[in-house]
Amino acid sequence: MKLAVTGALGHIGSRLIRELPLLIPNASIVMIDDLSTQRYCSLFNLPPQASYTFIQGDLLKLDLKSLFCDINVVIHLAAITNATKSFDNQEEVEHVNFMTSLNVAEACITTNTKMFLISSTSVYGTQKHQVDENCSPDELNPQSPYAATKLKEEAMIKKKVAEESLHGVILRLGTIFGTSPGMRFHTAINKFCWQAIMGIPITVWKTAYEQKRPYLDLTDAIRCIIFLLKRDLFNGCVYNVVTLNATVEEVVNSIKVFVPTLEIEFVDSKIMNQLSYEVLNTRLEEKKFTFQGDLKQGIRNTIALLKESSPHKSKILDSQ
Repeated sequence: MKLAVTGALGHIGSRLIRELPLLIPNASIVMIDDLSTQRYCSLFNLPPQASYTFIQGDLLKLDLKSLFCDINVVIHLAAITNATKSFDNQEEVEHVNFMTSLNVAEACITTNTKMFLISSTSVYGTQKHQVDENCSPDELNPQSPYAATKLKEEAMIKKKVAEESLHGVILRLGTIFGTSPGMRFHTAINKFCWQAIMGIPITVWKTAYEQKRPYLDLTDAIRCIIFLLKRDLFNGCVYNVVTLNATVEEVVNSIKVFVPTLEIEFVDSKIMNQLSYEVLNTRLEEKKFTFQGDLKQGIRNTIALLKESSPHKSKILDSQ
């Protein structure tokens, strides 16, 4: 099988390109990335079980129809992903994220290639009750330009599946945690782990401590992609992909198990995204997919990795 992964050197992609050969025999993987985040190290030490090709380029400029002519599946990860900073560059996020997804989708239609669109549970926004994929469009409440654009991308994919015979599937991923060669640290769990190791107090808005958010172990994200790929489920459906819903307090307490010196500063100013919502994996449960990720283990692994490379002398406990 020949697969293309856009955003291949990022947090998800850099793990995915390493695990695909272990799960799909004789995989041939085309890695596409513009290197805008300088993650060159994601290309180092790739496993020998697969054939790899790296293409550096902008999805708005590449000839994707030629690139995809012999590709079976495209896993479209590439995007500007920082939801909080998307307020500062709204036009760029809206243009780049939507147009790259549109270009990928149109190339997939022309070449009869299957497509994963990676979306986000942030499209739900603040909700009073548990939500799942059966929410109507009127119930979705995206709170950032990033989330609003993801919802627009979803609508485009659904339309092309219905009207232009695109073979596509949409995954709404929770906030990723877990290690990878190209991992990022601007999202809650990884950022908190970094601050803990560096001896930097975690700053939390007082009323945000008990807010609940959906999180996704990176291992579960990759397992889900493989699960849907092997079952050929490219019929335009949306799937939530969430390992657990946890409060900020639960995340912080899990980190303190390994870094008991962690300090928390509560403030009155609104310094973080003030969303609270709980997301269910209704459709994946119907397909009998089981989540195996674990918050504490993911934090343990991240803390251990940071400890190896950090000069900071924080006392870190190897909790049982």
